[in-house]
Amino acid sequence: MRIPLRSPRRRATAAALGAVLFGAFIGASPSARADVDDPAVSVPPAGSHGFPFLAAAEDLGSYGYTENEYFISGTAHSYAKAGLWGPDGRWSVRESGSAAYKTRLLVRRPTDPAKFNGTVVVEWLNVSGQLDLSPDYWFERDELLREGYAWVGVSAQAVGVNGGLGEIHGLKGWDPERYGTLVHPGDAYSYDIFSQAGRALRAPDGPDPLGGLKVRTLLADGESQSAGFMTTYADAVQPVAKVYDGLMIHSNSAVGAPISGELADTLTMPNPSRIRTDLPVPTFVVLTETDVPLASAARQPDTGSVVHWELAGTSHGDQWAYDLGDPTLKKSAGSAAPQADCTAGTAPFNDGPGHYSMNAALRHLASWARGGARPPSGAPLNTALRDPRTGLATGGVRLPDITVPTRTLTGLRHLGLSDGVFCGLYGARDPWNGDTDGWDKHDAGDPSNPSFPPVAEPVLSRLYPTHAGYVAKVQAAAQQSVDGGYLLPEDAAAIVKTAQDSSIGG
Repeated sequence: MRIPLRSPRRRATAAALGAVLFGAFIGASPSARADVDDPAVSVPPAGSHGFPFLAAAEDLGSYGYTENEYFISGTAHSYAKAGLWGPDGRWSVRESGSAAYKTRLLVRRPTDPAKFNGTVVVEWLNVSGQLDLSPDYWFERDELLREGYAWVGVSAQAVGVNGGLGEIHGLKGWDPERYGTLVHPGDAYSYDIFSQAGRALRAPDGPDPLGGLKVRTLLADGESQSAGFMTTYADAVQPVAKVYDGLMIHSNSAVGAPISGELADTLTMPNPSRIRTDLPVPTFVVLTETDVPLASAARQPDTGSVVHWELAGTSHGDQWAYDLGDPTLKKSAGSAAPQADCTAGTAPFNDGPGHYSMNAALRHLASWARGGARPPSGAPLNTALRDPRTGLATGGVRLPDITVPTRTLTGLRHLGLSDGVFCGLYGARDPWNGDTDGWDKHDAGDPSNPSFPPVAEPVLSRLYPTHAGYVAKVQAAAQQSVDGGYLLPEDAAAIVKTAQDSSIGG
């Protein structure tokens, strides 16, 4: 059992010395962290808006949840490479600098302590859109709220605090009265800021962000751009910081984010950047169909501490995440929110089973981090080899939407001239009408590509002659996914109910 680190600010302890020795054993530099910083926790002022940026648009109270925001502040440290970094992820670091910082934690937790399941999911907020986003909260929302997790979003990166391109000038620009005192010294410090956020949740110096809830398991989570940082965090920082009990890396590419925090230094990172297999805490890597072509070079065999899933028929962003995230962004950013108007001659967004897979992955990781069984491995996904009749990719984790299909679901989309830069990440769905213009024009980005010829799509009434027969197939597929460990029983019931309420069959 790993003992949570609860040392006072900047005080070397026997536990810290043990961490140094362990770090030397696994290849981490003993000079990386011989002591730790515990940040001070404070409560922000109300500000001009009266609510935090990225505040939930949904009624959290109806789920028995409350939302609050806290500031953490102190001294953060940057890291530099120590020795040669290779593709195996066994990377050593040394401390290279220090700077003052002050950032925020957005906290959603059960109102009733009796509902708290003991697990806190700490998400590295995504800043690809030049402002804080919480994609994994949206993907995992149902599992988080029904099972009593606490969720904490960390503004770990500079652009989320200080601003970048576009009309939203970071937290400080959005509400100077609330966030004007925040300080972010740059992304080189983001790794240690994320560690300090975890320590503040275990043993707060000041107001308790979790309202007295007792933490049993602390999970780190990051999607997309944040997953690149999480890859480097897992390989270089977790071995010396030892803050988190498990790591979720969702939709990363083959290369980790640079430890320097400078985008240009991505070129100096090992390609591929695999997950080190000697961590004493588990790491779960989940890839969508959009991600696999960019991440396949980093494929590695599953081990006792690293498991991978590649999800058939899913996309990097999808209809589910958009429907949850868009109202939240509009509540905070209004007309300046990043737009996903991706309708220029293309299919609707992918509405596949990505959120169901993330629900299952989260529950697996929480149990695994507490000493439970390792999750099942997932088969590799082949996005280049598609079923010539349905257009669905082959291999991968296949939930009922894929094994009892009613439409083509892909991780790619053909972009129109007026589509935004992120539109390709939302994938596509193509309802089957029995025509021959179908998935080819939505999948490949180039309808003339001979790998994606026009196909005669299935006719649902022929594929499923009776409604009862269709429902029976969905029930069987859902049970198979549950038995395999890829789908939660609650979500299987929802899938079957949707099938029962549909008009498919006959």
